[in-house]
Amino acid sequence: MIIPCYNEQETIASLLWAIYRQTYPIEQIEVIIADGMSTDHTRQVVEAFVAEHPGLAVQLIENPERVIPKALNRAIDHARGEIILRLDAHSMPNEDYIQRCVAALEKKLGENVGGMWEIEAGENTWIARSIAIAAAHPFGVGDARYRVGGKAQYVDTVPFGAFWKSLFERIGKFNESLLTNEDYEFNTRIRLNGGKIWFDPAIRTKYFARKTLAELTKQYWRYGYWKAKMVRLYPKTLRWRQLLPPLFVFSLLILLLLAPFFPLVRFGLVFEIGFYFLILFVVGAKEALARKALYLMFGLPMSMATMHLAWGAGFLWSMVTANGK
Repeated sequence: MIIPCYNEQETIASLLWAIYRQTYPIEQIEVIIADGMSTDHTRQVVEAFVAEHPGLAVQLIENPERVIPKALNRAIDHARGEIILRLDAHSMPNEDYIQRCVAALEKKLGENVGGMWEIEAGENTWIARSIAIAAAHPFGVGDARYRVGGKAQYVDTVPFGAFWKSLFERIGKFNESLLTNEDYEFNTRIRLNGGKIWFDPAIRTKYFARKTLAELTKQYWRYGYWKAKMVRLYPKTLRWRQLLPPLFVFSLLILLLLAPFFPLVRFGLVFEIGFYFLILFVVGAKEALARKALYLMFGLPMSMATMHLAWGAGFLWSMVTANGK
């Protein structure tokens, strides 16, 4: 298992404990953590866990650049097994996660196999709980199967992933020029080389969402920014759900620029913003009633608007500054 990591003292022990409890034989599990020179107590937490659980083989390697694809590639180079499973330090796989991934690979269901995120709040606050629900809602994230669910099927991408190590020898490792979206780019190369991505909702991982709107804004700006760079490499990979946020942000910018000069444009701007937030509040009210949580009437609109606007703005900025880093 390969895990990129940086300043994850709050979650890394839970991840290691989840790996330790896997139904797959522990003597066949090798964990490689590529740490971006953490400045908190992440390394000490890992070392303490290893000392208390010597049966689990754990390597802690360094990733001084703090770049996720570089971390993944370094970990792959250190891996000795035939199968590579990628996880995230914010995640906690179900007990049968490895067993199900390995079984799917052995059945040759796909060159990459993965499953569902069970998205949970990063902390016990009303806004963190709202963010977690928004990150798994179709209006928030579209039809991404690993977030919203569905039957077992072939898809464009899955979170994290499980692969035969020989796959990296055939099509190369993760693209180190992409600081985010490296997994989607890798899955695109799999499909372009005739491979398939298998999604099985029985393969489940708890994933802890961002805690605050500020953290969410940074995350989705980064997603949008690097998605645009990914699209420039592979234009045909752009999906409708990914196109809507930048189109929405672009339309708002145009209307804002023209509104001072044209009364009809001002009406159009008010109508678009009003209609958008009406939909958000309907979604929020519906979830608030269904879950008996009044805070969702406000938390969901705030979270979803943050996701859409940050993703769309990041995408547009990346397109405008095409030569930027």
